Amino acid sequence: MTEGFCGLFDRYLKTRGETVQWNLIQPPPEKSVVPYKELSVPTAQQTHDLAQKLVVVKLNGGLGTSMGCKGPKSCIEVRSHQTFLDLTVKQIGGLNRSNESKIPLVLMNSFNTHSDTLKIVGKYKQVADVVIDLFNQSQYPRISQDSNLPMPTAADMDAQHSAWYPPGHGDFYKSFMESGLLDKYIAEGKEWAFVSNIDNLAATVNFKILHHAVESKRDFVMEVTDKTRSDIKGGTLIKYQDTPLRLLEIAQVPKEHVPDFTSIKKFKIFNTNNLWVNLKALREILSQNGLNSLEIISNPKVEDNVRVLQLETAAGAAISFFKHPVAVNVPRTRFLPVKSTSDLFVIQSDMFSLEHGELRMSPARPFPTPPTVKLGNYFKYVQDYAKRLGGNMNIIELDQLTISGDVTLGRGVVLKGTIIIVANEGNKIDIPDGSVLEDKVVTGHLRLLDH
Repeated sequence: MTEGFCGLFDRYLKTRGETVQWNLIQPPPEKSVVPYKELSVPTAQQTHDLAQKLVVVKLNGGLGTSMGCKGPKSCIEVRSHQTFLDLTVKQIGGLNRSNESKIPLVLMNSFNTHSDTLKIVGKYKQVADVVIDLFNQSQYPRISQDSNLPMPTAADMDAQHSAWYPPGHGDFYKSFMESGLLDKYIAEGKEWAFVSNIDNLAATVNFKILHHAVESKRDFVMEVTDKTRSDIKGGTLIKYQDTPLRLLEIAQVPKEHVPDFTSIKKFKIFNTNNLWVNLKALREILSQNGLNSLEIISNPKVEDNVRVLQLETAAGAAISFFKHPVAVNVPRTRFLPVKSTSDLFVIQSDMFSLEHGELRMSPARPFPTPPTVKLGNYFKYVQDYAKRLGGNMNIIELDQLTISGDVTLGRGVVLKGTIIIVANEGNKIDIPDGSVLEDKVVTGHLRLLDH
């Protein structure tokens, strides 16, 4: 911890407030972003061979506190009483059975999630098709914005829990190596790691992408997808000075150019954080301390009424350090993160079905992307959200849904087009079971009686 944090803190002090030079930004070079539809499908034998060389890593350091849950976010139930972790184990188990392989599942925990996750994975011991390895990412001290000094007054990490934080998913590479798992897997003949956030249920193993990486002799693949107005803050790829591919995050953008960055016309793709990493190339880079200069993301927060900074790095920023990187522009269906109950609403509807732990969009959906859903504060926490929804939501033909105020939706409600439901303060709106709403604006204090 000490060496890693000191290096990060020293770089922050030297580059504090430094942003990119906007006039030096260029689009990614031609052929550095490959359309997914151009990838060839591997044969059954090629798929089998690729599976023998793969490790699946899920970033499992986040808590479910923003959705009102205690413990690891991966333990929130998302479909059919199954958690993110349950579904991930099912996915890997299915892959191993169909390919006669032993793809391990690796969980990168934080000090916030490790002990709870360790207890939970015990229930998977009887799942013979999946071996689960765990390791912890680093634990760094928060920095006071007023004094620019680390917050902890003692080295005891447990005594002042709120003064510490996990330093972002860019810490994966160093922590993975220091855990011993990088060398272990290379010794076992593994060559690739597929790294993704555990709350992105669409981040499943895709052998077309891995096949392309191997055949084109790439050593790092970033999955990007087309930006929508919901993704305006997502990191994007640029060419910058002598760096052919660099991940640009909003925190690195000069304030006067933030509107340019968030434009879906100027920057049309964003990083899904689904990454494919060649293990031997990673080990070589780490042996040369090559990732010690990942771009710093300064994340301001308020903790215990104190203004603090968290110095973080992004896993995708490593793309600049590999010799043969590439990006693949994947369909939106490979990016379905659950960051809020609004995302949960879409995942739990009839928009998707579950097959071997994988979400499949309904073929009846007339558009290739899910609808935009914004649920208000009454739905913010999972417990309240569950009480306000009757279940079996039909949103196959929904474009946009906005709900604000004290609203409940009955069972089997059908939503089509653009729906806005607003219960003003002191009012309540109940949508009865089986109601059909199409391109409706519902306001005031009422209960709809007609279906």
